[in-house]
Amino acid sequence: MSEDSVKVLVVYDSLTGNVERMAKAVAEGARDAGAEVVLKKVEDVDPDELPLYDGYAFGSPTHCGTMSLKMNEFFTVKAIKYWGKLGYKVACAFTSSGGLGGGNEMTLWSLISAILNFGMMTFGVPDYVAPGVTLHYGAVAVGKPDEHALEACRLLGRKLVEHVKIVKKGLEK
Repeated sequence: MSEDSVKVLVVYDSLTGNVERMAKAVAEGARDAGAEVVLKKVEDVDPDELPLYDGYAFGSPTHCGTMSLKMNEFFTVKAIKYWGKLGYKVACAFTSSGGLGGGNEMTLWSLISAILNFGMMTFGVPDYVAPGVTLHYGAVAVGKPDEHALEACRLLGRKLVEHVKIVKKGLEK
């Protein structure tokens, strides 16, 4: 596969549809950056397909300041055979919570912890999308994502593809 060809898997759990909206925006951003993108609910992901992708975006609702049970079970049960075996893959995270102070950053960190434990790399995005809307650790929304939150998700998808291309270019040299 050439350095310009990028395959991205967007994996999400969503109870109210908020994270699903965000997942679709992340996928849109990745497609706009030239990636082939597959969007799947976490329960529909076959862990054996993970090695087929160059990059991943993981999205979860915030539950008590951490990722959802379904997402946690994906990492700790379903996909565990790939623990530590996804080196040189790039991943990012996104979440939605029920309110301000609902634990968005903690949820992103729980997803980032899983990403790193599996050997994947991640990245920060210091860009501001709108006043007060940034995605240092990943994209967040409070409740239903507004247009600024969706733009942050699209930016996250574009940055994911950008980072995957950098890694692939380095590996092919």
